[in-house]
Parts: sequence; structure tokens; C-alpha cells
Amino acid sequence: MAPLWDELGDCTKLVHTELVEPRSYQINIASSIGAGKNTLVVLPTGLGKTLIAILSIARALSEGKRAMLMAPTKPLSEQHYNSLVRMLNIEPTSIALLTGASARAARKEQNASARVIAATPQTIANDLKSGALSLDEFGIIIFDECHKAVGKYAYTYIADEAKLKGVQLLGLTASPGSNKKKIDALVGALGVENIELRVSIDPDVEPYVMDKEMSVLYVKKSQLIDSVLGMLKPIIDLHLGNLYRTGLSPFSKFENMPKGRLIDIGRNIDKIQASNYKFNALFNYVYVLDLVHAYDLISTEGLTPFVKYFESLQGKELKSRVVKSILNNKEVNSALSMVQAAVANGQEHQKVFALIELLKGQLSDKSVIVFAQYRSTAKMISEMLLKNMLNSMIFVGKKEGITQSQQQQAIEDFRQGKFRILVATSIGEEGLDIPSVDAVVFYEPVPSEIRSIQRKGRAGRMKFGEVITMVTKGTKDEMYLLVSRMREKRMRDILMRIKATMAASSYSARKANAGQRPLTL
Repeated sequence: MAPLWDELGDCTKLVHTELVEPRSYQINIASSIGAGKNTLVVLPTGLGKTLIAILSIARALSEGKRAMLMAPTKPLSEQHYNSLVRMLNIEPTSIALLTGASARAARKEQNASARVIAATPQTIANDLKSGALSLDEFGIIIFDECHKAVGKYAYTYIADEAKLKGVQLLGLTASPGSNKKKIDALVGALGVENIELRVSIDPDVEPYVMDKEMSVLYVKKSQLIDSVLGMLKPIIDLHLGNLYRTGLSPFSKFENMPKGRLIDIGRNIDKIQASNYKFNALFNYVYVLDLVHAYDLISTEGLTPFVKYFESLQGKELKSRVVKSILNNKEVNSALSMVQAAVANGQEHQKVFALIELLKGQLSDKSVIVFAQYRSTAKMISEMLLKNMLNSMIFVGKKEGITQSQQQQAIEDFRQGKFRILVATSIGEEGLDIPSVDAVVFYEPVPSEIRSIQRKGRAGRMKFGEVITMVTKGTKDEMYLLVSRMREKRMRDILMRIKATMAASSYSARKANAGQRPLTL
């Protein structure tokens, strides 16, 4: 047995230690969890959170307790189940997989007999509410992708029930977000008493982190796109100006307004009681919202997604007054006609052609995931790549009629090298066992630090990787690039402050229990 295993004691007898070489940070974190406190582990994607979970489960089993590992999706739960069967040195029949696909009667029997459960949270919440599952004998419950443990998500209900029973809680995530209120809510929901945060430059992590080359590829808007934006902007500003004059918008020009502030306007309108005033406000607000989306699509995504968006509005059987007004607007129709003619003539956003050049040149011999924000964009990219003889496949969610088995087959084909480029929407960020790749391309920056960290984690797990972000000059892309970087740093700062506060509180409590005067901080 490797010396590192010895640091965890006898519980490692319940792990097939010959199958994996532990890393120092995994051992350090597992030892910290072994102290019994509710713990939040924040570790970049691809650095082995699953082994930390398995070591924590082994410790609970060695103490005569049961254990549970939950994940938000059925495929990820199945992945964890397979890892538990492979890695735990116990009878495979004592490990249960509980998802919505499991029959209720079978679940009840497994709930009573299994020593270890891998499950989806909604299934566990349902079984707790029905009385089919009791947490009395559990020593630890692990919440994978625990940043979801806020609001009404099933994780929060399960955590509350577990805390009543005194079960240790362990949250695993690559990023809990950068909003302090949300992080505080997560810490409260899981009753976190200990935070284990690691980044790539930490001393016990750095030896295991493969270098990633981070770069930004800038592209310019075409004259056509500038013309269309020039036609849409006055219409958006007209309706935003109406909201500004009634005190509902802090901005009169939409290009100066962050997207979050635009959403806030909608929340404030919902609170209005006067029906006529509210109706007029909603008309202007939805007008702005719909056209801003169209504006963003053509400026940063593509001509085809812009056309598809208006086709979706035209295809609605029941059109609201706002949609009818937009579709009857002469300037909007003129802009749409220009773009439709350009698409018919083979034109597209310069980003797509820059991406094709990148995949044929710099990334020509590499496995690549291209992440796109919208399904229409991903579909357009995939079609353009295939037209240019680039071996690729689109990877989208079930809303597009793709079944779970088709998703898993696509991943397996990608892993086996049957195609080298996967064009994915947000479904490729978490919840599915997508293999590590040589490069990740962000077709556009994402302002969410959670999604950004998860996407980057797909590249360079076992060897040098590249992360390339595509940015259209003079658009929201530039702002989102800065926002994402800022939020990642803010996340680390907030977690470090919370961790320091916990440490100070623990120190004061120990002093008080020892009969000494607590240290005032």
C-alpha cells in the first residue's frame, strides 16, 4: 500500500487501493472530512472529487454506518454507482442505485438493506417523505454538484432531514458561485463547519495540475451586422425610454445596462398593482427584452440564430400584442429581410469562419469541445463544421428530442475517437461523464463563474490543454469576459473569508470551553 494511504488508517481496507494512486491533496481533504464536521469541498473539475467521496464513504462504513452519494442527474448517479462498485472493497450487492427509473417497491427494499446508496436527490426526497427511507443509520451523505443546494431544490430538504438526525454532510463542487448571499445560503443549507478550497496553485495541488494555455480570439462584426444593430437599437431605446420616464428603468439607453438590471425591471413590474399602468409597463418591457435578445444573437452568435429566433416568434399560434407589434415593425422586418438574404447567400457571423479556421489550423490534430450558449447556435456551428469537412457532432439536451441513451452513445463515440469535435450546449458542463479533451473553445464568454469553471475543467486533465474564448469586438462578449474573470476571483475571496471566520469561531469556542477568555476578533 502506498504511504499516502497509511495516513487514513484502517478505513482504506474497504477501498481497492491497488486501482488508484492517491494524491496528497485528496488525502489531506479526506483527513479533514474525517474529523466529522460538515464540509464543503471546492475543487476544480477533473481533480478527483469522486475519490474523496469514496474515502469518506469508506470511513463511515468502517464505523458501522451507512453512506449516500447523490448527484443531480441519472447519468451522473449511474457513473458514481459504477465507481463505488469498482472502488469499494465490499459486496457489490450492498451498493444500490436509486433513481426515478427504479421501481418503488424495489427501492424500499434497497433503502432498508444497502450499505451504500448512489441516487438522484428527487428520488431520495420522495422516499424520505413517504417513509420508505430512514436516515437513522447513515454516517455521511454526500451532495455532488452541491451548488444546487439552494432554494427549493431537493438537496435542501434532504440536508434539513439529515441535520435533524446528526448525519455528517459533505458538499462537492467545482464552484459554489460568486454571490455571497448564495454562498451563505449554501453554507447554511449544508450546515457547513469546514471549507476545503483548492486552486491550481495550492502547494498540494500544483504537482498534479496540467498546464492550460488560456487565450482569447477576437473577431470583428461585419458591416451587415453593424447595419442591423443600427436598425434595432433605436427601437429598443424607444421602449426602454418609456420605462425610464416612468421611473421603472435606471437607464435610458440599453447598451449601458447590465443584463441583471434588465431582469430587475421585470421583477419590479410584477409588483405593480394598477392594471393599466402594469399592462403598459409590461408591453414596453417585453418589447425591450425580446429585441435585446435578437440584438445579442446577431451581434455575438450568428445570422442563422437571429433568423431562427424570429421564425420561432412567427410560428407561435397565439401571439401576444408585443410579438405582433414586433413582427409588424417595418424596421424589424427590413433588418430580418437583410439577414435572411445574407444567410441564403452563404454569409454568417465572422466567429463561425474564425472557428473553422482555428479547428483546421491550430487545433487540427486535437480533440475539442466547442461550447455554445444556445441550441440554435450549436446547431448552426455543427452544420457549418460538417459543410467544411470537420468531423464533429452536436451534443444537446432532451428538449431537442435527444434521448439519454443517444447522449451516452455520442459520448462513447467521442471517447473512442469516432469524431474529434463535440459541439455542446450547457449540458456538456456538468452531469455527464464527458472525457477530457485537448482543447475547449468558448464560442462566447459566459458571465457565470460556475459554468466557466466547469467548461474549462474539460480540457487538460491528463496532459497539456488549451482554453480559447472567442470574443466579438464591441459587443457584450467583451464585458462578459471581464465579468467571468472577476467572479472567479470573488468566489475564492468570499470562501477564504468564510473559512477564516469559521476558524476564528472555532478557536474562540475552544478557548471558552477551556475556561479561558475568548479571543475577540
